[in-house]
Order: sequence, then C-alpha cells, then structure tokens
Amino acid sequence: MLRPEVSASYQELSEDVERVSGNPTDEREGEMEVHEDASSVILPAVFLVYQTISDFREKLKHPVMSVSYKEVSLYDAPGIAFYPGKARLLSCKHHYYDHIPPLINPGQPGDIECTTRRINYTDPFTNQTTKYALVVQGPRDVKKKELVFLQFHLNGTDQDFSAIDYLLFSSFQEFINSPEKAEFMKDCESSYSSWKFSGGFRTWVKMSLVKTKEEDGSETVEFKQETSVVNYIDQRTKPRSDQLFFVVFEWKDPFIQTVQDIITANPWNTIALLCGIFLALFKAADFAKLSVKWMIKIRKRHLKRSRQVMNHIS
Repeated sequence: MLRPEVSASYQELSEDVERVSGNPTDEREGEMEVHEDASSVILPAVFLVYQTISDFREKLKHPVMSVSYKEVSLYDAPGIAFYPGKARLLSCKHHYYDHIPPLINPGQPGDIECTTRRINYTDPFTNQTTKYALVVQGPRDVKKKELVFLQFHLNGTDQDFSAIDYLLFSSFQEFINSPEKAEFMKDCESSYSSWKFSGGFRTWVKMSLVKTKEEDGSETVEFKQETSVVNYIDQRTKPRSDQLFFVVFEWKDPFIQTVQDIITANPWNTIALLCGIFLALFKAADFAKLSVKWMIKIRKRHLKRSRQVMNHIS
C-alpha cells in the first residue's frame, strides 16, 4: 500500500501528464501566441509597403514646379515685329541709362539707327490675306539699361481708335539667319501673343524673359511685359488730324526665369525602403518559425520527463 505522500505525488503527476497529453490545445495556444506576435510585426510592415508604393505613384503623377533665375549682362537681342498698317516709321534710336533726349521736329522723318527688315507673309490663321511686318532689332545690354525708342506717324484714319500691333520673339539673329523668313514669321505669330500701343501716347514696355522646359526636353520662350503709358503733349502750332505713336522697349532686369517640373519621387530611396521592409518581414517570419519550433521542443521535453517520472513511480 502506497504512502499518502507518494499517492499525492502520483496524483499530481498524473494530472500534469493528462493535462499535457490530453489537452494538445496548450501547444496550439503557444503557437497562436507566437503567430500573434509575428502578425503584430507583419501587418504594420505590409501597410508600410502599400503606403510607400502609393506615395511613389502619387509623386510620379504630380511633379513639383521648380523656378530658377539666371543673371545675364547681355541678352540675345529680341525681334520686335510691328504691324503698322498705314503708319510710317519716322525714327528709331538706341539710348542708354533710361535717358531719352527731347524730341526734335516731332512728326518729321528723323534718323533710323536701328537694324530693321521689312517682310510680307501669308496670315497663318486664314492662309489668304497677306500681312506686312516691320521687324526691328531690340535692346541687348541690360547692365547699361539699353532701350530702343521708336516714333511712328499716321497721316489720317477713318477709324475711331488708332493703334499699332506688335509681337516679340526671342532672337532677331535667328530671324536674320533663317532662309525662310516668311515661314519664320508665320511660326512666330502662331506661337507668341501680340500687343498694341496707341497713338498720342508714349508707351514704355519693360520686358522679361521666361523659359519653360517641357517633359520631352524641349524649351519654350515667353515674354512678360510691364507697360506704362504717358500722354504726349503735342506742341505743334497748326491743328492736325494725324497721329503720332511713341514706344520704348527695355529689359526689366538681368534675370532669365526658368520654369520646369521636377519629379520628387526618388526610385532608389523607395527601393531601399522596400528592401528594408522586406528584410524585416523575413526576419519576423524566421523568428516566428524558430519560436514555434522552440515551443514544440520544450513541450515535448516536458511531456517526456513527465512520462519518465510516472513510469518510475509505477
């Protein structure tokens, strides 16, 4: 007959063995705990992968506009194309440092010291009418505040309002070197905006240049203008029905503005981040696998020892 102490120990061991052998859910619970720990690492990593890829795609779709400025002392002389109609160019001179001397014999032909070209070409929008343009070389030296001062005269008009149209293009030299000047002017009129200046006033135009780089690598040029208008006081003695037009062209500042779209998405940074995330996922998976094996091994060892003790007591 067994002693009460041995009987009690046997009963405790039997209950322990039955708990281990009869309830395999303990092992599964341990495995579930390990899997829960691993999932707490894997789920945030999967979300981070998704968020990283989404951010990269959004940056590709929405590039950021970049604006830079380049300072120059000399511009490439622009071309100024006038469409005077019945008006006639009386004088054209280059001046410096914003100084224009007083007019001498306004309304009378004066000196034309500018480089000019006259050209006829077909209207690019109608392809029917012929247009006459007077192309003048614009100012270059922005440091010396070079300006071009022109005077036009219109003898008479049957219209209620009088104005002269003009447009600016980026390089007068390109126009001179072009073998097809008519086609060159047609392309300019199709690409650039046109403006007007009125008779009886002095219109002062300050130009600035904006270059835009397109996605395909091409570059477009656009002129911006600031215009000031002052009234011309006609001091000629006899009353006249003619109109005088005065216009000044000058560079506003020595800075060329360049605009381009920049894609801020860096594929190398994104790849490095994804590699780090995937490495963390693999490490978490290896850790979970090793943890499960360790739990199973510990459970089996505990079960084996319990059986050995129970056999010894038996």
